[in-house]
Amino acid sequence: MIPDDSRFESDPAEVLADDPGLPQGWQVGTIDGADLSDVDRLIELLRAHERAGRGWATGSEDDVLVELQGIEMRENVVLRDEVGVIRAWGSVHDRAEGRMLYVHIVDQTLRDSAARACSDLLFEWASGQAERVGAERGRTVQQIDTGAFADDVRQHEWLEAAGFDKVRTWWQMSRSVTPEESELVPDPASWEEGGVVFRRVERQGDGMPDEVDLRAVHDVLEGAFTDHFNSAEETFHEFIHRLREDPGHRWDHWWLAEVDGVAAGALVGTVSTGTSGPDGSYVAYLGVLASARGRGVAKGLLHTIIADAAACGRDRVGLEVDADSPTRADGLYLAMGWGTKYVTESWHKDVPVPT
Repeated sequence: MIPDDSRFESDPAEVLADDPGLPQGWQVGTIDGADLSDVDRLIELLRAHERAGRGWATGSEDDVLVELQGIEMRENVVLRDEVGVIRAWGSVHDRAEGRMLYVHIVDQTLRDSAARACSDLLFEWASGQAERVGAERGRTVQQIDTGAFADDVRQHEWLEAAGFDKVRTWWQMSRSVTPEESELVPDPASWEEGGVVFRRVERQGDGMPDEVDLRAVHDVLEGAFTDHFNSAEETFHEFIHRLREDPGHRWDHWWLAEVDGVAAGALVGTVSTGTSGPDGSYVAYLGVLASARGRGVAKGLLHTIIADAAACGRDRVGLEVDADSPTRADGLYLAMGWGTKYVTESWHKDVPVPT
């Protein structure tokens, strides 16, 4: 179960040195999202971070609020200059046992010395939070998992200096969708081919999904990703709570694939809001149990979300591919029309948990 109280330390002073090493007059503080000017400032920082790393920005209010409002699973810290303007932002997410996600954003306009001071403090805070959440989960080592754009040289230098290792590369892929592709499958709600039934998770009278189906999705994904990079067991309640936080979450974007009446594949999709055009769909998770591979399950699920996107008037479907995976799953995506739009990286640091 998700804890009633956060495993993180809410007071930054409890995990930082007495002298944080910031420029004179700067302050370390927290944020709760109630101040709209602060939210706007975080959006501004996020979008500048994205432009510096990949050349364009998509960060939105929803992206910021999901970090600020996940009270049980997340904690945030901000660094303000002498006039109260937020110059840096850190966010941690208690993702699963042994795995803590971390967001690290520093104002792109700062001079090198001030920017590095902010970065060092954010890393110190993150390490302190890793010790706290690791202790609460009974760990001896807690992993910090953070990301960087492949071309973000400044971020790479800071990560290396803070003891992080680059452990994985990810291709962020996109595929155009045409209106005619709504006919790729007979009906995205339910169809069958080669003895495999593809269907949306069942919905109850109140519109909420059937828990049996949701548990089937969770079980399939846990089983499918057991041997994948950095797989961490996540309870059903953690899984549902986290995915519902996604701004693009929609229950009607969850599909199951059943082989001989047994759930063997699952796809969880979301909506990607268009910044200056139509929305898109996104494949958040796609998993097939080893026992069902070679039956066209993955291809059928991908055809389903493409057809659904076309029927909804969307112009693209995005997904993320592990560029280093020995399974070479990218071959299927390339054959079905996906291409790499930009590249990201995973950086990890293992933090010993004091006993």
